[in-house]
Amino acid sequence: MSRIAVIGAGWAGLACAIEATRAGHAVTLFEAARTLGGRARALPAQLPDGRPVMLDNGQHIMVGAYSATLALMRELGIDPGAVLHRMPLTLRFADGDGLQLPHWPPPLDLLAGILGARGWSWRDKLALARSALGWRLNGFRCDPGSSVSALCAPLTPRVMAELIEPLCISALNTPIEDASGEVFLRVLHDALFAGRGGADLLLPRVDLGTLLPDGAQRWLLQHGAEIRSGVRVQALARGPALWQIDGERFERVVLACPPWEAARLAASAALPETSAWSQTAQALQHESIATVYATGGTALRAPLLALRAGAGAPAQFVFDRGQLGGPPGLLAFVVSASKDEREILQQQVLAQARDQLGLAALQPVQTVVERRATFACTPALARPRAQVGPGLVACGDYVEGPYPATIEGAVRSGRTAAAACGPA
Repeated sequence: MSRIAVIGAGWAGLACAIEATRAGHAVTLFEAARTLGGRARALPAQLPDGRPVMLDNGQHIMVGAYSATLALMRELGIDPGAVLHRMPLTLRFADGDGLQLPHWPPPLDLLAGILGARGWSWRDKLALARSALGWRLNGFRCDPGSSVSALCAPLTPRVMAELIEPLCISALNTPIEDASGEVFLRVLHDALFAGRGGADLLLPRVDLGTLLPDGAQRWLLQHGAEIRSGVRVQALARGPALWQIDGERFERVVLACPPWEAARLAASAALPETSAWSQTAQALQHESIATVYATGGTALRAPLLALRAGAGAPAQFVFDRGQLGGPPGLLAFVVSASKDEREILQQQVLAQARDQLGLAALQPVQTVVERRATFACTPALARPRAQVGPGLVACGDYVEGPYPATIEGAVRSGRTAAAACGPA
């Protein structure tokens, strides 16, 4: 039985620890925070009237194509149908304009959604249908150096504003001018063309801790893994055949922490290969995501609505948490690739809610800003490899792979890292 250390208990680290434990390894999971889940975790807060409420450190969304994540939930005894609200891909605004896909097999669902898009002219619809057909004929490939903006240049301004920009910012968390067209096409393929229901939106009905990390923690403890929360690893050192974590010996180590932490630890090992890996991880640029929670409004027409983002109106989406198991009237506004400070964002979002949703009496609850929520998914980006050094691997949504910074990418990466640790 090999001793394996997994450093970081986000969704990648949890997936890795579970797979490694299942394979028969003795797993020790280190987490610097007191709460497991990384950038997708629960956050206790208080409503304006003093009532406690569980929020999240950011409003997350999943899609039907997240096969590895959904499989992991089922393995932990978590029923996705009970904790996730499934709805067809919908990018509808408060006025009813926008696109919604029916529950049909692909690509008929996309074609029907395009034809039925409200507020779009025939020119808008034909331009999108023509481009989608071209992407499919080209095998969803493009020049690795192309941006989403260049890829979608034939589309009309309305389709860009009401479909491409919201999809890109939600999937890649990178503005279309800077986002990778190659990765965007891969996401479109897997969501819209790989299988029925792949594009469905899965909105959490519970807080993110309940959604998976709490169940993962219970499973790991029941199966003999050791969890050390509130412990920040200081340094790695390579011995003749073993790794040392702050002086403690392990056969193999998995860096499942954020890229900047993984880069720090890889550099501390002071090996040529770990130093080179560290430099690649440090070179990644990051984008922030802000979630503005507010309460006091009436229920929205749907659990999720798109918002028209622009100057002074930063939010791209609003979630009605009251329709998703939370207190009535609690809304979560998401600002992807946000740039402004917390107070400015909060003021702008409340004004946007008044102008676009007619909600003038909202009270702020909490504004959460993750400054380094995701890596910037730019064209031809060099991402760190999973193999860091001998007996040292990395996992996370930023590690080299086909997907942008998503929960699914993190889970898949974690499972791959566990497999790389070999047999027990």
